[in-house]
Amino acid sequence: MNVLFTSVGRRVELVRAFRRAYAELELDGRIVGVDVDPLAPALRECDEFFMVPRCDEPGYVQAIAEVCERAAIALLFPLIDPEIPVLARARDGLGTRAMVLPPEAAEITADKLASAELFERIGVPTPRRDPGEFPVFVKPRFGSAGAHTYRAAGEEELSFFLQRVPDPIVEEFLPGPEITTDVLCLDDGEVAAVCSRRRLEVRSGEVSKGVTVHDEAIAGHCVKIGEALNARGPITVQCLLDAAGEPRFTEVNARFAGGAPLGFAAGVESPRWLLAHAAGLAFDLPPLGSYRLGLHMTRYDESFFIGEEERAADASRRL
Repeated sequence: MNVLFTSVGRRVELVRAFRRAYAELELDGRIVGVDVDPLAPALRECDEFFMVPRCDEPGYVQAIAEVCERAAIALLFPLIDPEIPVLARARDGLGTRAMVLPPEAAEITADKLASAELFERIGVPTPRRDPGEFPVFVKPRFGSAGAHTYRAAGEEELSFFLQRVPDPIVEEFLPGPEITTDVLCLDDGEVAAVCSRRRLEVRSGEVSKGVTVHDEAIAGHCVKIGEALNARGPITVQCLLDAAGEPRFTEVNARFAGGAPLGFAAGVESPRWLLAHAAGLAFDLPPLGSYRLGLHMTRYDESFFIGEEERAADASRRL
């Protein structure tokens, strides 16, 4: 039961969570990581790792398929947004069960306008586009990690940002807070768990402080989104609260979120359930929304130290 994390990057906590799940299940398996950077910290936590091309370079899919064959991978998890459509298009030819959306759904989640249109079709509330009143929020139609997103207080600022944001979308500015919901589908389009958390502090687009919350309306909308996307594996659904405290859904990241360890700690044991389900082991799923509320997370950095010879040897492991 070997698993592969692509673009494993800084996701040390995620790798450790899967390692704990293996131990709890008394299940044999290895954790394999790939990245483009031999200094990616989470590679140090993997049992085995390889260097691969960037996901927008020729040879990426072939390299991933080679890793899956060489390391006998049972489950594959993408961890950054740009590679999801690429892996989705190839998911049936990788020689493993790739926990990634169908190709059509992956294209929708990569496109924030298409995502908003999907939400509207299935009755999920979204921010008003081109509201005609300020302040407004400007964001790229295709983007990730909060890059190129701005609040515009008036026409002058809006004009400035429209010239600098690629493929801009203009929508109403919502005061928040922002609620992130981790959604898990063990089988295609069947939601097995949801866990919502409020972002308290964000660093470089990833939550650094958060707290678990639950709202029936948010959970219900997230179930509809997971079903509409025919989702497989973990997806992350983002929403902001309006002035009346009602949710407005903004995007889907079809992968484990950086803050997913908070949900694991609160009782949504996604790594254990994913491994058990794939291995055919019996396990019980709690009712949706059954997790510890008011659990706070605060994060910090830690370091690995790698000599030059080791770094050079790791870099040479590129497929």
